[in-house]
Amino acid sequence: MAEVSPKIIIPETFQLSRDDLVGHIALIWDLVKAPLIVPVLKLGVYVCLAMALMLFMERLYMGVVIILVKLFWKKPDKRYKWEALQEDLESGSSNFPVVLIQIPMFNEKEVYKLSIGAASNLSWPADRLVIQVLDDSTDPAIKQMVELECQRWASKGVNIRYQIRENRVGYKAGALKEGLKRSYVKHCEFVCIFDADFQPEPDFLRRAIPFLVHNPDIALVQARWRFVNADECLLTRMQEMSLDYHFTVEQEVGSATHAFFGFNGTAGVWRIAAINEAGGWKDRTTVEDMDLAVRASLRGWKFVYLGDLQVKSELPSTFKAFRFQQHRWSCGPANLFRKMVMEIVRNKKVKFWKKVYVIYSFFFVRKIIAHMVTFVFYCVVLPLTILVPEVSVPIWGAVYIPSIITILNSVGTPRSIHLLFYWILFENVMSLHRTKATFIGLLEAGRANEWVVTEKLGNTLQKNADAAKNKSNVKALKKRRFTFTDRLNPLELYFAAFLFFCGCYDFVHGKNNYYIYLFLQTVTFFITGIGYVGTIIPSS
Repeated sequence: MAEVSPKIIIPETFQLSRDDLVGHIALIWDLVKAPLIVPVLKLGVYVCLAMALMLFMERLYMGVVIILVKLFWKKPDKRYKWEALQEDLESGSSNFPVVLIQIPMFNEKEVYKLSIGAASNLSWPADRLVIQVLDDSTDPAIKQMVELECQRWASKGVNIRYQIRENRVGYKAGALKEGLKRSYVKHCEFVCIFDADFQPEPDFLRRAIPFLVHNPDIALVQARWRFVNADECLLTRMQEMSLDYHFTVEQEVGSATHAFFGFNGTAGVWRIAAINEAGGWKDRTTVEDMDLAVRASLRGWKFVYLGDLQVKSELPSTFKAFRFQQHRWSCGPANLFRKMVMEIVRNKKVKFWKKVYVIYSFFFVRKIIAHMVTFVFYCVVLPLTILVPEVSVPIWGAVYIPSIITILNSVGTPRSIHLLFYWILFENVMSLHRTKATFIGLLEAGRANEWVVTEKLGNTLQKNADAAKNKSNVKALKKRRFTFTDRLNPLELYFAAFLFFCGCYDFVHGKNNYYIYLFLQTVTFFITGIGYVGTIIPSS
């Protein structure tokens, strides 16, 4: 009997040519599109338009208020009582309150000298100042260098203390909380916090502390950040544009209208009694600074923002460091909103309109809606409407509203107005990570409490720039710090491919000419996908 070879029986419906397969896929698409995809996409358009309108009204409100503040509001020193503190011939420096300076650090090899030196040179009576270096470094060599720097300033008569912990429980919040427990700070009335890359001017305390001394209802005085490396590359210029709006508009408006804004975590002076009354530092989210600010505000404390009091600081100059920072800054507020929204609603110490401002404006629109609408609408829904012509987006939602929002956002950095269009494209890319982080925070998923310290380079790049003869040498020095695989960001590359496909489809079949925007957005996703954005030096 002849051996029968086994056969694989394939149904006739699967024995198709390539053209038949494409035809079947097209048929399935047509069958699913009308009852499922079109309604879902229409719903997505309506939701995104509603969010865009919310963001538009928020930006318009902020724009109107900031104009009124600049034209008619009194400046903080006129709005609140402010008098310069003077030494008394008889009592000496006793008129000056005892101030604690806290400098939290974690393996800050490049910048520890800058912050310690700036704090030690503050113009304040030496017997009324305590500097506390809270070093959570894990590198023994760095810990030794920081300790030696503290000893060097102590030998010059500066009251500086070097503090370490056995573990990093609570990260920065844990370090600050532990520092306030030390017996030698019990007599301190105020605490000033500077991150390791912040360099205050000598008169910082003399300008900030009088607000707290003469106004017992003020808990926090916040200074503005000034970026020493804003011109380093295109990445830092983009960050400057975003943060300048935060300082120039958001914090100015919050301070002038509700005496509330989110503490920035550094370059601010707190009344220690207010910290204690609010429950102290908590590490339940990665935004311990915002957490403390909200809790203090709910207890009736007021905050003052001083836009003309500026402290030098450093922006992340690598895309990897910037992404980690933005994850923390986006995930933390969303997670805090989840934890505190009902506490804010039930609070009876603050007025109704302040609750509305904190819940709706401060948290919901700025920390959640702003990220989601930027990504979902302009990077997902709008491109998908090209593939589904039955769904359209009105011109006012696709063009007019985002254009006005962009113009309102640009008021903080007029010197970079020529970079505005690329800033839009870059912000759309970053909204991908911010949206992802926002959902992680709202759902309290796995990375909700991830804390990666932002890499700081201090004077390293400036020294390299001085040593180099031209910009090409500077670029080469920066390029050598990374390999290509370190720079590669697959998520951005996937979206670049998606947008490129949508752009090509629109170019061939579309009617709205979205392909111009889509191709430009594709290029931006691709540039960030290969990690090149941090090496481009912008023209002035």
